[in-house]
Amino acid sequence: MTPTKKPDAEKRNAEREAALTFVRMAKEKGLDLTGPDGLLKQFTKSVLETALDEEMTEHLGRAKHKKSKDGRAANTRNGTTAKTVAADSVGPVRIEVPRDRDGSFEPVVVRKRRRLPGVDEVVLSLYARGLTTGEISAHFQEIYGADVSRETVSRITERVVAEKDEWCSRPLDRVYAAVFIDATVVKVRDGQVANRAFYVAVGVDLEGGRDVLGIWASPAAEGARYWLSVLTELKNRGVDDVFFLICDGLKGLPDAVGAVWPLAIVQTCVAHLLRNTFRYASKKDWDAIKRDAKPIYTAPSAAAAAAARDAMLDKWEARYPAIRRLWMDAWERFIPFLDYDVEIRRVICTTNAIESLNARFKRSIRARGHFPDEQAALKCMYLTVRSLDPTGKGRIRWSARWKPALNAFAITFADRWPSEGTQQ
Repeated sequence: MTPTKKPDAEKRNAEREAALTFVRMAKEKGLDLTGPDGLLKQFTKSVLETALDEEMTEHLGRAKHKKSKDGRAANTRNGTTAKTVAADSVGPVRIEVPRDRDGSFEPVVVRKRRRLPGVDEVVLSLYARGLTTGEISAHFQEIYGADVSRETVSRITERVVAEKDEWCSRPLDRVYAAVFIDATVVKVRDGQVANRAFYVAVGVDLEGGRDVLGIWASPAAEGARYWLSVLTELKNRGVDDVFFLICDGLKGLPDAVGAVWPLAIVQTCVAHLLRNTFRYASKKDWDAIKRDAKPIYTAPSAAAAAAARDAMLDKWEARYPAIRRLWMDAWERFIPFLDYDVEIRRVICTTNAIESLNARFKRSIRARGHFPDEQAALKCMYLTVRSLDPTGKGRIRWSARWKPALNAFAITFADRWPSEGTQQ
């Protein structure tokens, strides 16, 4: 006895037969499947127009050229209207939408003044990459042949404001292995264009995940007082303890950190210190300085790091005297991580996550020059984070080789390690 095929298997077979028929048609006609004149696009046009025609038949209660049951032709078909829709994967599709005489027909497949799915995500992606509303509108016209006005683009991007607010107030983990904080300068028009500091925090959780914890806009330049309010907000959102907080050498910041998380170890960011060093040096010497600085932050102990520091400063002090003062002022906040396991150092010194995020921010911000208000800047920066993680959770990436680091953190901070089930 032959077993009966399951409905799912029959459905898959039917779909496969339809796909094979579709491929054969393309070969017989000598057409590409995709592309501006491909069979897939023609097929999409036929399917949409057929579906719209069926909707009109259902709306009128009779097929084309048929009269109503009472013999009268009350509301009838009244030609078609050309419409370009932006469809996923095949680009713009020019279709004919049927009309009725009294204008009561409301199509469902291609709604009036609506777009096919996918356009909103394209708009948000382009906005996150620095394109203005006008540039996005022009992009759709040039690439897809579709009319997406600047006003429509603005409405699409405005929808993420509520999503951004919810994301910025979401609960956080109780303990983080490390938190990197930094500020990005953004030009905002508030009466006149001025520089404003936008604060960003990236946390490394106990599973090795790197998450953007939030974005905050301040009314002025970067300052320790505003950082205190940011860190306090993080604590109010559930962060009870941080093992390491990595930052630049902003005056007063260690005191602000100590007021929120007394046990946190404040560590000067290696990348910030190098970047500030390069500010005093000619670009042609950057690679050489970078090579001379590497033995400092890879040294096995604080004493070895001090010896490597002195060697570097002795070499470059005559040409760039300001570098010595920079390193000596930052030294006490630079060396704490040298007391810890090499796996912990690797997590602290690897600032690629926040540096990559800052580079994305700067690229999006640079394309606009300045923003009309604070909300517009926050929206752009949030969409930049969102583009890194389409789920909207702000996850950047997972730390490489996390298990050795996890073991090192668990042993070093055993007395502060959360018990199972209490991290969230």
